[in-house]
Amino acid sequence: MEKRYILALDQGTTSSRSILFDNEGNAVAVSQQEFKQYYPRPGWVEHDPYEIWNTQLATARAVLKKCGAMPEEIAGIGITNQRETAVLWEKKSGAPVHPAIVWQCRRTANLCEQLRAEGLEEEIRKRTGLLLDAYFSGTKIRWMLDNVSGLRKRAENGEILFGTIDSWLLYQLTGIHATDYTNASRTLLFNIHTLEWDEILLNALKIPREILPEIHPSSKVYGTTEVLGKSIPVSALIGDQQSALFGQTAFNEGECKNTYGTGCFLLMNTGQEAPPSKHGLLTTIAWGLDGKVTYALEGSVFVGGAVVQWLRDELKLIQSSAESEEIAMSVPDTGGVYLVPAFVGLGAPYWDMHARGVITGITRGTSRAHIVRSALESIAYQSADVVFTMEQDANTKITQLRVDGGASANNFLLQHQANVLGKPVIRGSTLETTALGAAYLAGLATRFWDNQDELRKRWRVSRIFEPQWNEDQRQAALEGWRKAIQKTCEKDIRK
Repeated sequence: MEKRYILALDQGTTSSRSILFDNEGNAVAVSQQEFKQYYPRPGWVEHDPYEIWNTQLATARAVLKKCGAMPEEIAGIGITNQRETAVLWEKKSGAPVHPAIVWQCRRTANLCEQLRAEGLEEEIRKRTGLLLDAYFSGTKIRWMLDNVSGLRKRAENGEILFGTIDSWLLYQLTGIHATDYTNASRTLLFNIHTLEWDEILLNALKIPREILPEIHPSSKVYGTTEVLGKSIPVSALIGDQQSALFGQTAFNEGECKNTYGTGCFLLMNTGQEAPPSKHGLLTTIAWGLDGKVTYALEGSVFVGGAVVQWLRDELKLIQSSAESEEIAMSVPDTGGVYLVPAFVGLGAPYWDMHARGVITGITRGTSRAHIVRSALESIAYQSADVVFTMEQDANTKITQLRVDGGASANNFLLQHQANVLGKPVIRGSTLETTALGAAYLAGLATRFWDNQDELRKRWRVSRIFEPQWNEDQRQAALEGWRKAIQKTCEKDIRK
């Protein structure tokens, strides 16, 4: 039977999605399931690995049923995933030995401080392109090995496997223990220059080599799975933000994108060079393809769209995410209110693990609409901080910003983003760019698509948001934001 589709498994922080793409890159059908977030202590975040697998498998089956597609019509499966979330499981049974520790989790902040005191920070930055922060997988692995009874001995005996979520799903699908360059580059354990697990860092973090997966290019037939009823190749693994960069067809050096998901992640393609950041950004691997590795600069905002979930689930200020736009636009401004959603610390460019959220400028006249509007605006302000920092690091001006992700459907947010940046913000016709990137890579590995030029021709603009503020308005708004950020930070951000 003719191959008509690529299936993308898009495993995110709050939901699992499966999307079926046709040869034109159109999303033919989508299925999504949210799953539970566990907060055992303040600042701690966990997932149930089985819940991740079960929701991902259920959506994969549902998406085929939704459009009447047959398994034999699928040319390949691409997996994209929340990246730094760490899972440890038994090699023999495949059963997790502890809940997955999520990228947002702050439980290893003190361990990071200890490693910093030992002088490890600069070594980590040089070898991995990352900062020493609880965000990444390495300290999460160390925590589980140190805190789950008998686990370290079992790991050293080769009984335990580690993986980020791509590895966990691949193991469930195929029984193969592997990952790709992009996910490996987020662990604190992978040398992005030699493209190998780094023995010095493994020793420093006391992590046994035996638990780590094999590392491969992002676009490759890893193995086959029969969970959908027929043998289908799993032909791409890639971290979600790198996948979105690929899905935006940002194949040239200097091209960049921002994804508005649970967090916000801005990446710039830096080609074959891996430039070190002087201003708190990360150097990471964008993808491995055709025998080459492409690098990127990245800035991470920990709480983006998650602030809208917080308004809905915890404060009950809105009933749905879509409602936030209408409520925000019911007032002309925030009335001087700024919300800084540092619920799990601050990411780039501040990297303050101990920062916590604040709302400033509240008066007797502050209403629900002001709070909702300030929450949406906070997403744009945090992203702008990363854009301005990236321009400094890359020593170039970003002329436009391509955007994607669920929250990029919010017109108010994107208009505010353009105003704050003073640059056009371009939304593509496909918001599901993260899934599309994984699909593209899976399709290249299985010859469903021939090359990147073919993919570039498929990218289309949906809407361009032009800035509407003058420079004085822009600077005044940014100054208010910086004052609000300062209230969350222990260090002086003006330095």
